[in-house]
Amino acid sequence: MKNFINLKDIPAKDLRKILIDAKKRKNKRKKISTLDTDKDKPLKGKLLIQMYEKQSSRTRLSFYIAISQLGASSITVKESELHLGKGGESLADTAKILSTYGDGFLLRTNSDKKISDFSKNLTIPIVNLLSPSSHPCQVLSDVFTVEEIMKKPISKLNICWIGDCNNVLNSLIAASIKFDFSLNIGCPNNYSPPKFVIDWVKKNKKTINIFNDPKQAAKNADVVFSDKVVSLNDKGNKEKKIRDFKNYKINSELMKVTRPQSIFLHCLPRGNEVSEDVFLGNKSKVWQQALNRVHVQKSILLYCFGKLR
Repeated sequence: MKNFINLKDIPAKDLRKILIDAKKRKNKRKKISTLDTDKDKPLKGKLLIQMYEKQSSRTRLSFYIAISQLGASSITVKESELHLGKGGESLADTAKILSTYGDGFLLRTNSDKKISDFSKNLTIPIVNLLSPSSHPCQVLSDVFTVEEIMKKPISKLNICWIGDCNNVLNSLIAASIKFDFSLNIGCPNNYSPPKFVIDWVKKNKKTINIFNDPKQAAKNADVVFSDKVVSLNDKGNKEKKIRDFKNYKINSELMKVTRPQSIFLHCLPRGNEVSEDVFLGNKSKVWQQALNRVHVQKSILLYCFGKLR
């Protein structure tokens, strides 16, 4: 049994095994309908319990499909439907109940501590579907998409992030260490990655490049990543943040400084951080990116259950 909580805690060789398995499984599904199970049904008889404390479209749908294709079943519960420390039941007791009824627990949460507490008390695997500091399933799938499209290891590419320093970027930074790729970050002053992320990068004797000029960050990039600048759960001064990022829009002028065959990726939902012509243009691969969540998440689940081929 293995957990999938943060990319920085998973050996690079295991992350690569997940991507190799995902590629094999995707290739075998080219003529199979969405809800038809994989022939080997590797998780037949398993019940995976999902809980979403935050809104979700792609993660919820892609994991539902992934679980079905692996031959398992899933149930989604709401935070308000469980005790979770209320009504006299501790989180530890809730974890024991989940471990009794289910075979795996998938959690999208507003609390890193909650994921940590669950991981200490569950006797079944836990998968981080998103937390304030990490979005590992998204970013591992993004690495898969980059290598699929560019047809070369990501270690041989220049990767750029333009936008807010959030949980997706934290995971992308972790991926840059695990997969050894160059990462440029374009963001305004006071929006740099948090200290604990920078300290971890230094501990691994690596560097990331931070620019306050978005064109400098994007120069000669093979891939440009972004995310919504103001998220649904953003508690800061939203108007100030929009003003701070007004010169960081990803438009055709910015994409001109990237390499000729560069691509644009966005974890979605989108906002005003990307122009319509880029988002809907030939360089944008966001729909392929979203679809690949299914294939990589299947292999993440198999990793957790020790069933990678």
